[in-house]
Amino acid sequence: MNSGTRKHYIDNLRWMILLILIPFHTAMAWNVWGEPNYIIFEGNRFISSIVVFFSPYFMPLLFVLAGISTRFALQKRTIKEYLIERVKRLFVPFLFGIIVLMPIMSYIADKFNCSYSGGFFQHYAVFFTKFTDLTGADGGFSLGQFWFLLYLMIISVVSVGALSLMKKINLKPQKSIPFWLIFVLGLALPLLHECLSIGGKSLAEYTYLFLLGYFVFADEKTVSKAEKNSRLLLGIGLAATILNVYLFIWADKKYTLLNGVTNYLSEWIMVIALIGLAKRYLNFTGKVSEYMRKRSFLFYTYHFIWVVLFQYLLYAICGNCTFIMYIGTLFLSYIMTFVCCEISIKIPFLCYATGTKYSHK
Repeated sequence: MNSGTRKHYIDNLRWMILLILIPFHTAMAWNVWGEPNYIIFEGNRFISSIVVFFSPYFMPLLFVLAGISTRFALQKRTIKEYLIERVKRLFVPFLFGIIVLMPIMSYIADKFNCSYSGGFFQHYAVFFTKFTDLTGADGGFSLGQFWFLLYLMIISVVSVGALSLMKKINLKPQKSIPFWLIFVLGLALPLLHECLSIGGKSLAEYTYLFLLGYFVFADEKTVSKAEKNSRLLLGIGLAATILNVYLFIWADKKYTLLNGVTNYLSEWIMVIALIGLAKRYLNFTGKVSEYMRKRSFLFYTYHFIWVVLFQYLLYAICGNCTFIMYIGTLFLSYIMTFVCCEISIKIPFLCYATGTKYSHK
């Protein structure tokens, strides 16, 4: 790949995947498997199916894309420059999210789920001293969506350290691998899932996905093969994803082994398929794609707090009207998230705090 040419399909695929976060996190309030959430309602299988449809592959895909982006970044930056950029883009926004946004979400959760009656500033101290399951659903400390930034920061540091060591000992990986071997590499994912796992999020698995992005999917030949087979892979991936939803949500009996197989098939096949489809259909730029590319980090930062706030407010107004609650939360959260994006991108301090380049326009 030409290091001087921006890979627009990576940017476009990233922001499109991030847009899924609002319907995904909104739907978590109705999950039927009993997972704690900032706002929790009576379980709904239809809405829960949204979560299970996307959950196998959308976060793995983001780590693979991060690995690809790192490969190109290191072609233009030194390791020192890259690490400084990672601190600005990941660690500073992580601290901003934990100090400023997460206490608000945890406070709302405590009021809704546990009938907390104290004030926000009183609860601010609770947030930083109450450590339970780290979900924040009981008003305790939580990383929320900012776990992704922390993981990516750790993975970036560890990975560039390993890459530096490889360079010193003159170990150069093969540039291209047979396409069939990519599917074999995916077999390691279920083995790594419980390794270094915190709250069901495996640092080992996501590091592996990041490195696959760096070594495998940053190669033009590999991406071209994924592009050539993208429609077939999408068909297989969707079949596995739909079967996974049925087995986990709708089946009368538990099929644990088969469910595990469909989950990991969905994860890996959909990652390959979506990268191939993005190369085929999304390798372009324009006003919309540039607008979204510049605001993707801001969108990630602000989306969840609006989901939680509007679910809390709409429940007080609409009660258990599920349709209005779900659609209303989606509509209002998208609007207010983009409003926050527009405000933040024009204020230098907020740009720094959220790892975004300042735009004076």
